[in-house]
Amino acid sequence: MAAHAIYDADEAAEIIGSLKGLEGPLLPILHALQERFGHISDEAVRQIAGELNLTRAEVYGVVTFYHDFHKEPHGRHVLKVCRAEACQAAGSDAVADALEKALGIKFGETTGDGQVTLEAVYCLGLCATAPSAMLDRRIVGRLNEAKIGKLVEETRL
Repeated sequence: MAAHAIYDADEAAEIIGSLKGLEGPLLPILHALQERFGHISDEAVRQIAGELNLTRAEVYGVVTFYHDFHKEPHGRHVLKVCRAEACQAAGSDAVADALEKALGIKFGETTGDGQVTLEAVYCLGLCATAPSAMLDRRIVGRLNEAKIGKLVEETRL
């Protein structure tokens, strides 16, 4: 994943302006701003609301409804671990505990060096290969101790 820039209102205005003519422009704008700046800040929420003639509450509601949008910068890598029932039955609680220990953080936190954010998700659609996780955009199934170690190593690169 690339490093993200500090929020720039002029650059955000260009991104918003290029997408606001779309039908239903809010989600494409949010995705583009998060891709560029790494998160959706309060300043971005205000700017989007003003440009689209929406309330800040409407924009904030969309940001908080979809789990892929985040209000704070995330780590260079994002490690999502499935915590749904099928993965739990296959041992994801032990996987989750091992990852928290190996990374030194809890779910929802980012390592002090900014390398990795650990998130819980509630289904990656890989029930047949549970327990599973997703590192950045790559899916990993049948997690075991060896695979956990490799995932942690990858987040340090």
